[in-house]
Parts: sequence; structure tokens; C-alpha cells
Amino acid sequence: MKLAKNHIDIGINTNRTEEQLAFWQTDVGLPFEELLAVGPGLRQHRHGMNGSVFKLNSARDPLPDNPPAGYRELRIARRGLDALVHLVDVDGNRVTLVPSGYEGIEGIAVRLAVRDPDAHRRFYAEALELEEVRPGVFRCGDSLLVCEVDPAAPADASRQGIGYRYITIQVWDCDAEHDGILARGGREGMAPVTLGTTARISFVRDPDGNWIEISQRATLTGALPG
Repeated sequence: MKLAKNHIDIGINTNRTEEQLAFWQTDVGLPFEELLAVGPGLRQHRHGMNGSVFKLNSARDPLPDNPPAGYRELRIARRGLDALVHLVDVDGNRVTLVPSGYEGIEGIAVRLAVRDPDAHRRFYAEALELEEVRPGVFRCGDSLLVCEVDPAAPADASRQGIGYRYITIQVWDCDAEHDGILARGGREGMAPVTLGTTARISFVRDPDGNWIEISQRATLTGALPG
């Protein structure tokens, strides 16, 4: 893939907005960047994270009680640390602050529970064209996806519900990358759509159904296709 940004973003959903904002801004120490309306009754609180964006999606209405997706933990590199700092937010999402360079993490890493490591290797290395830096670990820019076998991983992860629900990869051409991923064996989650003048996005899904947003954001790539 031709990346427009060298970092993966990650999105979580919550109904506990104020508690979550306090945790992620104070306990984790992420700087708030902007607030976007992203749908009826849904607002996205965007925070900086070593070049990545942490997207706290605040839902007005109760979120469905769906099982967790495969995204199990976010790891964030932090300069000056000499030990891991394990934290859990009010919805049970796990986040660990790690010394810069720990296990190759310079920006962020996302731990992903998977049922079939070979299927995920084909998806991430071939369909998404990511570099496998060591067995089960894939690099996207300076971000890492760490696949770990877990028979209890979801078979058909939902994008709706509380917790980590999707990652975002920023590209130069959403349509071309979406079509290329499908041609190389990926599964479509949502065909490309244009969100005003902000972005053109689509979703693909990994072998366990985890959602991956393919985003062409105007602030990175310039004017969107007409």
C-alpha cells in the first residue's frame, strides 16, 4: 500500500465519555486535538499519539452488547520510561506505556488475538502488503500489529459495541487500495464513500472479521476525487 501517513490510528467506542476523556488525557497523557461529529449521536474526540490518532468515539445512545473485537491491547512508546506501565480504562480496554524501542515499538503497537495465524499472515502480508518483521508481527509505517493465537478470538468481529473496534490506515488513494486489497484476497466491510470534504473511506475485514478503515484524508492528500 502507498501510505499517506506513517502511522496507524485506532478507534474505540464508549458511552462513558467524561470518564474516558479523563483517563486517556490524564492517566495515559494523550493530548486532545479536535472534536468531530461523525454520525447521528456520535462524536469523535481525537488525540495525538506519537503521530498516530487515538479516536475516542462517544455514542449518545447505548451501544450494543457485542463481544469484544480481536484488538486486545494498545501499546504506546513513551520516552523516559524504564519499565512497562499497565493501565485499564473504565470500559476494560487495556493500554500499556512502554519504553521507546521496547520490542521494536517506536510509535504504537496493537495486539490482536487471532484464531488462525496462517490466514492472518496471508491477509496482512499479501492482501495488505505489510512487512512481517518477525513471525506474527507486521509493520505499517512505524506502527506494529502483533498477532497472537487465541482460540477464543472472535470469528466475526463487530464494528459496533464498546471497546477497541477498528484501526485506520491512511493512504493516498482509497479506491485503488480498497480494490487492490480485495483483488489480493481481502474481504470487503464497506465500499468507499466520501465524507463531505474531509475524507474518502472504506473498510476491509481480516480473517476473523476485524475492521480496518482505509482512509484518504484531505488534510494529508489534498482535494478528494469528485
